[in-house]
Amino acid sequence: MSDALRIALVGNPNCGKTSLFNHLTGTRQKVGNYAGVTVERKVGQFSLPSARAVRVLDLPGTYSLNATSPDEAITRDVVHGKIAEEGDQDAFLCVVDATNLKLHLGLVLEMIELGRPILLVLNMMDEARRRGMQINTQKLSQRLGIPVVETVAVRNAGIENLMGALDVETFRTPNTELSDVKISGSNHEKIAQILKDVVVFVDHEDKRSDFLDKIFLHPVFGLISLAVMMFIIFQAVFAGAAPFMDGIEAAFGWLGETVGEHIAHPLLNSLVVDGIIAGAGGVVVFLPQILILFFFILVLEESGYLPRAAFLLDKLMFKAGLSGRAFIPLLSSFACAVPGIMATRSISDPRDRLTTILVAPLMTCSARLPVYALLISAFIPAKMVWGVFNLQGLVLFALYMAGIVSALIVATVLKFFQKDKSQHALLMELPSYRFPDVKSVWIGLLDRAKIFLKRVGGIIFALSVLLWFLCTFPQAPEGAVGPAIDYSFAGMLGHVMQPIFAPLGFNWQICIALIPAMAAREVVVAALGTVYALSAADDDAVAQGLSTLISSGDLAWSLATGLSLLVWFIYAPHCLATLATVKRETGSFKTVTLMTIYLFGLAYLMSFLTYQIASHYFG
Repeated sequence: MSDALRIALVGNPNCGKTSLFNHLTGTRQKVGNYAGVTVERKVGQFSLPSARAVRVLDLPGTYSLNATSPDEAITRDVVHGKIAEEGDQDAFLCVVDATNLKLHLGLVLEMIELGRPILLVLNMMDEARRRGMQINTQKLSQRLGIPVVETVAVRNAGIENLMGALDVETFRTPNTELSDVKISGSNHEKIAQILKDVVVFVDHEDKRSDFLDKIFLHPVFGLISLAVMMFIIFQAVFAGAAPFMDGIEAAFGWLGETVGEHIAHPLLNSLVVDGIIAGAGGVVVFLPQILILFFFILVLEESGYLPRAAFLLDKLMFKAGLSGRAFIPLLSSFACAVPGIMATRSISDPRDRLTTILVAPLMTCSARLPVYALLISAFIPAKMVWGVFNLQGLVLFALYMAGIVSALIVATVLKFFQKDKSQHALLMELPSYRFPDVKSVWIGLLDRAKIFLKRVGGIIFALSVLLWFLCTFPQAPEGAVGPAIDYSFAGMLGHVMQPIFAPLGFNWQICIALIPAMAAREVVVAALGTVYALSAADDDAVAQGLSTLISSGDLAWSLATGLSLLVWFIYAPHCLATLATVKRETGSFKTVTLMTIYLFGLAYLMSFLTYQIASHYFG
């Protein structure tokens, strides 16, 4: 790739830049972070018709090169060539929303003033035509002095024209001499003159968006529709994934039996079957649920609904000490708290940003799904309520709502400790509604699957093997009457911890599983499977499945214990990656310590109350 053409995509948020990036690169893209910061770095590759290789960089969205956030600072520094790892770009593709040229051309003019090599990509042309807008792209090119290409990224239209333009070397040098009418004045005056010359508005109204906004932004119907959408998502996560989970569980069960038959050495057999296969299988089985959740989040993002949900919830969230801008980071935290906390960089007010960071871990991330699914399937019957709703889905919805309500309560409490009591206005662009880009959704799901499986193949695999070792050694002495695991390092540690967690209904096996779960929440499922598989009294744990053993009573778990453990994972900060991200984003160990203490304190208190109340009513 040394002689590859190096280009970067620049544009405002919601201009379709990432969809264009996905169509150009497909799955040939890598995601990482810039050195020293947590801003995402997305790079991909593709080939031009001439067979020349192209390296394309998707820069964070920005409204101006006058950066006000870490994301915008990265874009500014790449444009100025100040980031060594990126070097100088051969060209910049300025992607603009054709329906909103008045706003988006401001960044283009800033790029032109810098003398950077530019190709203007006029995206969403289908939407512009639907609204009755007629844009003379040839005249626009003349006025700006740069080449212009029309595209519709979500439909792959115009991509061939864009490829052809990239093959022409002359496009890379802005040529202001092309302008047959010199443009003067401020950028606002220049944009007004350009629009007057090149755009004819037949119909100013976006009737489809106006109609939908009357529903989704209505103070009553909007909140109802948002609640209904979230409810449907949680129902689908549980009900829709069941057949796929059964298939994965059966496949790993078959794999364990098949491999176990060919390993004669008992210790090696236990390591491979009970430690590796059972540990990995116990987590991979929940991949369908995680992908279903991400599917809905990506669809809502692609459709243009998420900014409206933030706008809708602004007043409600402000009363709790948050701003409407906190909605998108908090929604992202349902997938994973790490990108959710990183997304708080879009919140300009330091007070609002810190509060959002502190409550983001209370959103029910996808790593909690394996725990919830295990316990719900074991203790909650799979029956329909009122002939329509899945009871297990209702419980899952209740767990998500518990996290949301808790976050609002914590934010309200934090509000009283804030010195700044002023209200901060929410200013944001509401993009047009559009059909989700199928390719972008697919690539997003593929990325999430890769990340999840990488965790299984990395940290979860390593922890499963380590836990197997701790549960196996030292081995029971001759004549021992109890389970062999009682004499192991893990067994001894579990028995030491058990009195501390006894008021919560946790036995020593659960206490053992909570330790590796500090690295990643979903490890607790693999850890429980390993612990019980290595218990002499529970040799059939792998074959029967952990949830079957729990629900059958073979493991002596009461309903109160199951509910208590569910509540524990609503609050407990079992994720070192989240705590590390908070440290990087805030630069403060004090904030990390505060978060850890209050979350563990809430987890212990709420689990204690749950266990005591459930024990009283359910025995």
